[in-house]
Amino acid sequence: MADTVAGETVTGGSGSNWAGNIAFSADRVHRPTTLDELRAIVAGGSRVRALGSGHSFNRIADTDGTLVSLSGLPQTVEVDSAARTVRVGGGVRYAELARTVHARGLALHTMASLPHISVAGSVATGTHGSGDSAGSLATAVRTVELVTADGDSLTLDREKDGERFAGSVVALGALGVVTSLTLDLVPAFDVRQFVHTGLPLDVLAEHFDAITTAAYSVSLFTDWSAPRFGQVWLKHLIDDTAAPGSPDPDFPWADPADEPMHPVPGMPAKHCTEQLGVPGPWHARLPHFRAEFTPSNGEELQSEYLVPRHHAVAALRAVAALGPVMAPVLLVSEMRTVAADGLWLSPAEGRDTVSLHFTWVKDTAKVLPVIARVEAALEGLDARPHWGKVFTTAPAVLRGRYPRMADFLELRASLDPAGKFTNDFLRRLLFED
Repeated sequence: MADTVAGETVTGGSGSNWAGNIAFSADRVHRPTTLDELRAIVAGGSRVRALGSGHSFNRIADTDGTLVSLSGLPQTVEVDSAARTVRVGGGVRYAELARTVHARGLALHTMASLPHISVAGSVATGTHGSGDSAGSLATAVRTVELVTADGDSLTLDREKDGERFAGSVVALGALGVVTSLTLDLVPAFDVRQFVHTGLPLDVLAEHFDAITTAAYSVSLFTDWSAPRFGQVWLKHLIDDTAAPGSPDPDFPWADPADEPMHPVPGMPAKHCTEQLGVPGPWHARLPHFRAEFTPSNGEELQSEYLVPRHHAVAALRAVAALGPVMAPVLLVSEMRTVAADGLWLSPAEGRDTVSLHFTWVKDTAKVLPVIARVEAALEGLDARPHWGKVFTTAPAVLRGRYPRMADFLELRASLDPAGKFTNDFLRRLLFED
């Protein structure tokens, strides 16, 4: 694959996603350096998709037409301290955004486990962090700026555009190329992170609400070799009760770890954010992995299913029963919570949500049948797969799990009647039975 930079073609373009399980169909990646260049590329293309940081595991970013990377555009991070907002360019990643925002005494309300992913791509697929009161990354968005099919620029605002805005945030790249987002910020805060080990599933089921509210952010990890969670990661806000010398926060359901840990047993903890209660700024504790650690191409596949909170225990028990089936291909599984939102295609739309995440070995042929078994086990629990990960859910079933899907398809038709931004992957999900 070749790259087009400012009208010139060069070799060495990105031919695959981060995990290497998807080879992009386009024969070149366009990397415009100005907004005008981007607008001309979009206007002149018959089929266009935007490529983020490549951390999707399916063909959501693929196209046999024009593939556009925003990495050549100015990496805008404009903080408005008085308004507590930041305008961020479509190619910016969370690590860079977080450092700039923190330097101004402000913060994002949540972060995903990896800070290396792009802001626009994460928002477009409904990616999230963890916390009963924390909405997904997309819930911070107050303004979306995009280039539409005819090459024009369009801005949609939370306050001014109401319903259309609600459909344009988690939009799967189907409405246009997002060039900038404006995000809400909060005052900067510090966090202490603790890890506990050996939480039985029965104990979690009995004390579910108490456990998921035990910290600002709670993540539970298991390999499902037994009905228990090997690790519970608790990220506590530092307040007056956490002054130096104060006792560690109480968590009576599992033992505290006495050394730093990696979510995948046997992996070095040096790549993980600091634990054992050492205080640190929000952006150095809310992710699981350090920003200064750049992940190599991932030898893994990922899938994730988000279920209504009231189905959480049933979903966990259903998955636990598949432990022997998953064992040959599962590296680790994580449970997190996400607050409800009103964004039409958000997996947390309309309901407080619990996510069940699976990191698999990179063997598609062996993993897909197991994913199908997981989906069958979750049948009847209204599970919504993460848009950017591997799943086999039938398109008609998937559409039925989003009450505002018809509204989104109407919005898409109004902004992109010829389907310029709809690739084969989205066409199958959104239109085929």
